[in-house]
Amino acid sequence: MRIINMRKALTTSTAATALTFVLLIGIVNLFADFTYEGGRSIMGPFLGTLGASATIVGVVAGLGELLGYSLRSVSGFLADKTHKYWIVTFIGYTINMLAVPALALAGNWPMAAALMIAERTGRAIRRPAVETMLSYASQQMGSGWVFGLNEALDQAGATLGPLIVALVLFLKGGYRDGFAILLISALSCLGTLVVARLRYPRPQEMERKTAQPLQTSGFSHAYWLYVAAGALIAAGFADFSLIAFHFQQARSVPTTFIPILYAVAMASGAIAALVFGRLLDHVGFSMVLLAFFLSALFAPLVFLGQFFFALLGMVLWGIGLGAQDSLIKALLSRIIEANKRSTAFGVFDTGFGIAWFLGSAAMGLLYDRSIPALIVFSVVLQLAALPVLFLANKHE
Repeated sequence: MRIINMRKALTTSTAATALTFVLLIGIVNLFADFTYEGGRSIMGPFLGTLGASATIVGVVAGLGELLGYSLRSVSGFLADKTHKYWIVTFIGYTINMLAVPALALAGNWPMAAALMIAERTGRAIRRPAVETMLSYASQQMGSGWVFGLNEALDQAGATLGPLIVALVLFLKGGYRDGFAILLISALSCLGTLVVARLRYPRPQEMERKTAQPLQTSGFSHAYWLYVAAGALIAAGFADFSLIAFHFQQARSVPTTFIPILYAVAMASGAIAALVFGRLLDHVGFSMVLLAFFLSALFAPLVFLGQFFFALLGMVLWGIGLGAQDSLIKALLSRIIEANKRSTAFGVFDTGFGIAWFLGSAAMGLLYDRSIPALIVFSVVLQLAALPVLFLANKHE
């Protein structure tokens, strides 16, 4: 009986440790999203004030996103090969965070563009390593809850950041003031990261199997099916820049309400990540299909409807955004060995990012020719991901 009690106490202690670690990393990501999503809400107009054309704004944004995803396979591989997850994480967050407030000092559009691309590059460097460290808590908390809780805090920051920047502009501050105030959240992010590193220098100890030297064997069939499903979802998921452009052109949403609808979508993503992440652990895989089915319905609402339907569409869009970084990563963490997770997350994100880039370009072309065709393109691709997800789950 005494041995059983000791085991229970140890399990409880480990679970509490895992929860505290996930919360700390979640707070880090809250401050991180507060910083770069706050900055991203005004980067386009800021480039315009520096003399950049619409083409330059589009190219810089597209290149930043492409690098922000494609480099993750490289950083993930290096993190797995060296096992220096914390070092990779610190390098990524430092670049990611400091590039945003530095925009307040940019004197011309090439300098601002370089900082925007640096911000996306920093995020690419740290993302697979962070997700790997979070996955170590899955055995104690459940993978759905781990990634759902982290994504909820992440999206909470993404909701607050643009609202604070909007407040700065409302109070007659300029774009540079908006970037400058984000230095507070950037330093808070890095400070919380230091605390997490000091308290949990070896997060892999939360998982029974510790990391081993990188193996050369490939990933399972189920993994590649999840990659394919993720690519379909990404290709059919309209970027908010296109949605906001439509709101302005169609006058379906007042200009002053566009950032508010974005904040509503971020808040919906936070709630969806928590709810669906928890349900994944307790109800099962059907919650993944439900989340992405709901998300696939956003396009007709945002591109054809007036304000109320546009608002509902943004809620569904936010559900999809929250599900992408919580549910799929939770599923992947269950089928990938600990010693290859950072590589696996990085490769998945690279495929996801390339598909997002190509899909966004296609939807941009379709928008100029036929909005109904854009809607069909978006809905069909996202719904096509559902049977692929189902097959992937069957192959686990």
